[in-house]
Amino acid sequence: MTQFDKRNISMMMDLYEMTMANGYFTDDGPKAEVTFDVFYRQNPDGGGFAIFAGLEQIVEYIEQLHFDDEDIEYFRSLSLFRDDFLDYLRDYHFHGNIQSLPEGTVMYPNEPILTVTAPLIDAQLIETAILAQINHQSLIATKTQRIVRAARGRAVSDFGARRAHNMDAAVYGARAAYIGGAVGTATVLAGKQFSIPVSGTMAHSWVMYYDDEFTAFKNYAKKYPDATVLLVDTYDVLHSGIPNAIRCAKEVLIPDGHRLLGVRLDSGDLAYLSKKVRAMLDEAGLNDTKIIASNSLDEYTITSILGQGGCIDSFGVGERLITAKSDPVFGAVYKLVEVRRGDTTIPKIKVSETVEKITNPGSKRLYRIYNEEGKAIADLITRADEELDLSEPYRYVDPKKPWKNRFFENCTARELMTDVIVDGKRVSSPKQLSEIRDYVLKQLTDEIWEEEQRFENPHTHYLDMSPLYYELKMSLLDETRNA
Repeated sequence: MTQFDKRNISMMMDLYEMTMANGYFTDDGPKAEVTFDVFYRQNPDGGGFAIFAGLEQIVEYIEQLHFDDEDIEYFRSLSLFRDDFLDYLRDYHFHGNIQSLPEGTVMYPNEPILTVTAPLIDAQLIETAILAQINHQSLIATKTQRIVRAARGRAVSDFGARRAHNMDAAVYGARAAYIGGAVGTATVLAGKQFSIPVSGTMAHSWVMYYDDEFTAFKNYAKKYPDATVLLVDTYDVLHSGIPNAIRCAKEVLIPDGHRLLGVRLDSGDLAYLSKKVRAMLDEAGLNDTKIIASNSLDEYTITSILGQGGCIDSFGVGERLITAKSDPVFGAVYKLVEVRRGDTTIPKIKVSETVEKITNPGSKRLYRIYNEEGKAIADLITRADEELDLSEPYRYVDPKKPWKNRFFENCTARELMTDVIVDGKRVSSPKQLSEIRDYVLKQLTDEIWEEEQRFENPHTHYLDMSPLYYELKMSLLDETRNA
C-alpha cells in the first residue's frame, strides 16, 4: 500500500510552481529541457554528515502524478491560468529523468543528492513534493542516527507519534527513524505499511484505572505473560512501582514459567532511578529484567544519563526524535543548474552576497573517494562529460583553498548518483527498508571516519572539484561579475 491508495496528492505544490509552469507554457511550450539539483547547505545540529531518506516516496509521487477533473476546475477557479495550459494538464504525466543517491547514503552539504533533468514544466511542478519528502525524512533519519550513536549499542525505539506534527509526519517519521537505526516503532500504521517491528507496553491510565498498582500489574501480566513490561512511575518508582513489579514477577509470572521482561521509567532522574532500580531487581533475582527509559530523550540526555552510569537497556524516544526538536529544519533546496535550448547547453549559477549560497553549476558527476584502507576521504564533483582516472596521482581542487596543489594518490572512487526514473518511468526496484537501514550502518562502520561522527566539532568531510569543473564555476562567476 502506498500513500496514493486513498488520495491523490499531486497538488502538493506551491502556487508559484503553477504560475511559472503556465508562464513557461506560454513562452516556450512544454519542451524546453532543464536540470535542477537538490542539495543542502549545512548538517543538522552541527553534525558531520546527514542521512538521505525519502526517495521511495518521491518515486511513488512521480509515478502517480496526475490532475483530476476537480483539480483542473480548482485551478480554473483561480482565474490565473490559460485554458490551453489547463487542457495540457488533463493528460499530464512526468516525462523526465531523475538521478539520486541511493536511499540511506551518508551525504554532505553542497553536493547534489537528487538531480532532475526534464522538460521545464515537469521539473518545476515537482519541486515542493521532492523537497517536502527529502527535508522531512532526511532530518528524522539523521536525528535518529545521532540518538542511536548516543545509546552505545542499546536499542532505540520511536515513541513519537502523538507529538509528531501530523499523522503523515508520524508514519513517515517512523520510516525515517528506522532507516536511521531505530529498532522499531510504537506507531502501528507505520509498522503495517513499512514492515517495521512494533512495540508498546502500557499507559499510566492502565495503572490508574485499577484500585491499586499491584492489581493493575497482575492483570496485565496475566494477559501478556511473555511480553510483560510494567510502567513503574505512576505513583512512586522506588517505594511502590518496583516493589509491586517484583511481587508481580514472583507471584504471577514465575510460578507459571514466565519472566518479567522489563520495567519502564517515564519520569524523574533517569540516571539515579535506573541505578536504584537495577540494584533492587538484581537483589530480587531478576537480573534478566530489562530497564527501559522514555521521557523527552535525545542524544544529549542519553549521553548524560549513560555518562552518569545509568543502568538502562533500551530507550523509547518520542518528541525530540520525531520533530528533531534541537534543529527542526533540514534546509534542502532545489536550484536550476543547466538549460538546454536546441543543441546548446547553458550552465547556470546562482550568485549571492552570502558565499555559502553560491551554487555549483551545470550537469555534474559525484564520486566518493576512498583511501587504501577503504575509508572515505572526500567527495569529488566533476563535469558530466569527464572520465575520472585514479590509476595515477589525480590533481583536484579544494574550492576553499584553490591555490594549493593537491592530489589523490593510491585511491579508488565510487560514483554515487544512480538512475531512478528514466523517461518518466521507474528503472530501479524498491528496496526493503531493512536493506536501507543496513546500508546506513555499513557506511558508518566501514567507510565513514569516527572523527566525522563526533557530536562536537566533527571533522569536516571535504567536497573537492576536478580542475575542469572548478574552471567552469569560476568562468561563470567571472561572467556574472561583468554582466
